[in-house]
Amino acid sequence: MSHATIRDIAREAAVSVATVSRAMNGLASVRPELRKHIEEVASRLGYVPHAAARHLSSARSGMIGVVIPDLHGEFFSELLRGMDREASERGLYLMLMRMHGDAARGVAALNAMRGRVDGLLVMAPQVAADELLAHLPRDMPAVLLNCAPGQPGRAELRIDNAAGAAAIVEHLIATGRRRLVHITGPEGNIDAEERCRGARDACARAGITLRILPGDFNEPSGIAAAATLLDEGCDADAIFAANDMMAIGAMMTLKRAGIAVPEQIAIAGFDDIPLARLITPSLTTASIDIAAFGARGVARLAGAIAGQDDGLPEQRIPVVVIRESTGQPDPARPNAFLSTIHNETPDQSGTGERP
Repeated sequence: MSHATIRDIAREAAVSVATVSRAMNGLASVRPELRKHIEEVASRLGYVPHAAARHLSSARSGMIGVVIPDLHGEFFSELLRGMDREASERGLYLMLMRMHGDAARGVAALNAMRGRVDGLLVMAPQVAADELLAHLPRDMPAVLLNCAPGQPGRAELRIDNAAGAAAIVEHLIATGRRRLVHITGPEGNIDAEERCRGARDACARAGITLRILPGDFNEPSGIAAAATLLDEGCDADAIFAANDMMAIGAMMTLKRAGIAVPEQIAIAGFDDIPLARLITPSLTTASIDIAAFGARGVARLAGAIAGQDDGLPEQRIPVVVIRESTGQPDPARPNAFLSTIHNETPDQSGTGERP
């Protein structure tokens, strides 16, 4: 039967329309055996629930808003893949807005979503809290992803960037490297600042001076940093870039110039985008399991919408995945971050699995 309605189901199942509605909405007042019977009848009749009507009856849209800095690149592709997977499993839909690090565009995105979404996921690491987050409606459930501090009471998911960066530097030092260079992320970006701080602190503990070169999280800035080192004779023996795309840009530039990686210079990144394990040599990086991070954000937001989230901040510790671009550490050298390191052998590099 085409275009079957709940009245058709009620008539066929010999129950009331109200009972069919309660069963379709998963209410506990319907006995399991009766719900199964109604679902079987609905399936046989080819019933397709009307999403808009269902959400109208519950005073919800079934839509969640996502405000992120950009849509370009493997990081955001993985982040959205995780969000979409979790949202689909929960019967929710995503409404995306990008802000390019511009607070005014972020505020415009929040205003555009007002009244159209049930909750918000906001990632704004490069925008001050008072410029954007102060515009979040107080009655709107929201989860903040690596945003600037300053919104007490809001659920937060954060990456311990400093710990991840320190673990990367500890690994590089454990391989015998002493002339370290860090390629930073964009100025004013919280993630970039925390990763730089973690790298500095780890070098200070080891009595090593860390050289800083500017970057912006994009591949060309990694290329430019490597070009600077080549112009100076490439005295460095290790590069830690604040994200994988800059690390890859730097590594490809050095390789084309005849610099062997990791024999002459070790290179590591941060994030663990899929490309990191596919290039040659495969890239050592601090993995945050990007898709899982996005999925967790949706799960927390669904809980907040249902009034079941505790609102407490949640922090994820990156795991250093050792691949070919840095070589193996010297077992005789102590490593304060040993528990955060995962040694990925070449035959594991295509699995994408994490410990």
